[in-house]
Amino acid sequence: MADVDDFDSVLREPDPVSRARRASKLLTHYQQRATELARLRKAAIEQAHREKHLSYTEIAAALGISKGRITQIRSSAPGPERAFFGVGPVQVGVPLRRGTDHRMRTYIDASDALAQEQAETVLTSLSLASERFSIEPELEKLPDGDAVIICGPRSAPVAGHLLENDSKLGFAKEDGRWRIEDHVSGEQYYSPRLEDPPSPADFGYFARHRMGDRVVVHVAGITAVGSSGVLHYLTSNVRELYNKLGDTSFSMAVRCTFASDETTITGSELVAGPYGW
Repeated sequence: MADVDDFDSVLREPDPVSRARRASKLLTHYQQRATELARLRKAAIEQAHREKHLSYTEIAAALGISKGRITQIRSSAPGPERAFFGVGPVQVGVPLRRGTDHRMRTYIDASDALAQEQAETVLTSLSLASERFSIEPELEKLPDGDAVIICGPRSAPVAGHLLENDSKLGFAKEDGRWRIEDHVSGEQYYSPRLEDPPSPADFGYFARHRMGDRVVVHVAGITAVGSSGVLHYLTSNVRELYNKLGDTSFSMAVRCTFASDETTITGSELVAGPYGW
């Protein structure tokens, strides 16, 4: 977390390139907190109106500002659902995969890259800055701060560690086939995309982890398109989920359908959860 010491440290940085780089990073940090403060102020005004039965004119007088300024704050500040992903900036990670040819080069799958872009679009709509990072195959430790981890348990240990915190939903593998298990209802979800014959549908997993002063969101499809399906669902339902569940840890499973290009999501629906834990 940035503080006054970070600011003074940037001022004392002798190298101009390093100073510019650190100043840019700190500026993003401060801008995100300024946006979060605007959200908190708006939420507090609405709470005072709702719970203390104060008129907006009375609230304006108490804050020493005009009623017109109150109206501006209510219409321009981010909604409460911004907190769904934390304060920001949010790191968005996707797996770095190893090729199977003789050169064993690493690459990011096109479906994973698409899911990363979808996550960034959702974050931007909530006035959250994002930073990309690659999830190495051996990665076990989460990055610092708020994060979106788009990764299944077969891609990196970090995904398995996150799943250990969820007693309601999980992944299992049997006879080479992965599935999502609902430990509450007993349902098991296999990917229709991998059936014989295949169907243009998949299942995806979502979990929101409140970890102290940060939020880690975990997204994983049975196949990569399932991750895009989860993000498709979030695009239209973040506000409802936050209004219903608030700042809590929970998980859910989503079924999605996709077009013949196997990347364009045509629909998404909740099939399990949301389960709080």
